[in-house]
Amino acid sequence: MLTKQLSSRSSRLGLLVGLAGVVVGLVIGFLIGSTKPLYLGLALGIIPFLFYFFTQFEQVVLGLLVLRTSLDPFSGQQIPAIFALGLDVLAILYVTVMLLRRKTVQTDRFYWFFAGWMLLQGFWVVLLFLGGLGLSAGYLSDSIREWIRLFSWLMVYLLVMQLKDRVPPQKVISVLFLALVAPVVVGLMQMFLPSILPSFLSAQNYDAGSISSEGFRIKGTIGHPNGFVTLLLLFIGLTWWKLKQSRQSFVWLLLLGLLAFFYVSTKALFGLMMIATFVFVLVAPRLNPVNLIGGILFVVLVLGLFASTEFGRERLSSLANTPLLNPDIDVSRAILLSQSDNNSFNWRISQWYTLLNSWRQHPILGYGLGLSINVASNRLLPHNDYVRALVEGGILGFMTFLVFLVAQSIRLIQLMLSTPSGSAQRDLCSILFAISLAIPVGMITENIWSHTTLFFYWFTLMAIAGWNWNEQTVVDTSVVMSLSPPGCMK
Repeated sequence: MLTKQLSSRSSRLGLLVGLAGVVVGLVIGFLIGSTKPLYLGLALGIIPFLFYFFTQFEQVVLGLLVLRTSLDPFSGQQIPAIFALGLDVLAILYVTVMLLRRKTVQTDRFYWFFAGWMLLQGFWVVLLFLGGLGLSAGYLSDSIREWIRLFSWLMVYLLVMQLKDRVPPQKVISVLFLALVAPVVVGLMQMFLPSILPSFLSAQNYDAGSISSEGFRIKGTIGHPNGFVTLLLLFIGLTWWKLKQSRQSFVWLLLLGLLAFFYVSTKALFGLMMIATFVFVLVAPRLNPVNLIGGILFVVLVLGLFASTEFGRERLSSLANTPLLNPDIDVSRAILLSQSDNNSFNWRISQWYTLLNSWRQHPILGYGLGLSINVASNRLLPHNDYVRALVEGGILGFMTFLVFLVAQSIRLIQLMLSTPSGSAQRDLCSILFAISLAIPVGMITENIWSHTTLFFYWFTLMAIAGWNWNEQTVVDTSVVMSLSPPGCMK
């Protein structure tokens, strides 16, 4: 027995030493070819981090989940991109080591669907390289970068799945709330102590006046206020779930009120439609006086806070000068008005019109993954993810985009039907389902597909939602016998 243990430890040590040797070679090459001190420091820290990663896997993964909300301010130094690439490498490396050691690698049906969908997205990268799309292969690096960004979501899902049966799902979700600390603290400082913040953490100001004017929009540590509002919606949903599960309801009510205050302080008009959709979907299946009153009060609170400032009222009143609420303004007039009226909705209509005209030149396969910004003459995103999918992937890519959105909602419905009524898991799935319907609503007028931080946590929760939360349930060992999907790899 002792001999076997020593042999096992020796083989494990040998494997780690071998990995370290590979990493050392890579680091040396990196040091020779790089001159940036920041990158050199990161490279030197790889070896001890890898040892820590394999010996304290659960703590490292949870720490990475908390860290993500603090990285966007350093986009100029490419830190979020390095983080995503590092996460991809860690996930692949961990799975490889587990397979070599004949250990179980946790997956589920949705993971295999997600992986297949990602493989299909690579089709557009290959076509761009071959010159089969609307733009030339000179844009290949941009398209590859977009594919890697999407691939990192799949790797987040895979990495979080490895915590299954090792960390309780409720604990993982509780730890995720620590990710709120950085954006909330910075958001408070943006509102009340803006003068002490460095410029890259300052709130975005859309008035000519000072930062204390009605036009400033908080963004926390997220790159843009619109990205912050979608992340807040996700955590509002989690807080709602915690409110029902916890006995300390007062604490969670305070947090819910704070997040609602931040939500309206972003001054994102599309966020009102998303929160209304979220509350309606969440309350409608369990319509009773308490849920109805609670839902209405929450929506009224958000709307009231939004309309309480001059900037918010101007944003709401601007809808009266758009085709949406004014029958005297058609699309052509809205496009003309967009040149001078500073109406963001009319500007969006003009942007959509321009991009759709370009799409008609390559309607089947589009221009290439992540390249809608290169198609637009102003080099701005469409501010409509459906237009973006159509321009980048053509009709075929647009259909795969819709299938992916619908598949997530179907997955959550399946989980709700397979879990006991009133259980914490089913309540979480209900929350996520409501968010899964709110996100497509927001996609009508916003670039939500580019909100990387939102989807980082979204797919974290999608993975957790599919775990077996009942510890007494007997696991079917046939599921983990082979590499064949769905199930677990071994």
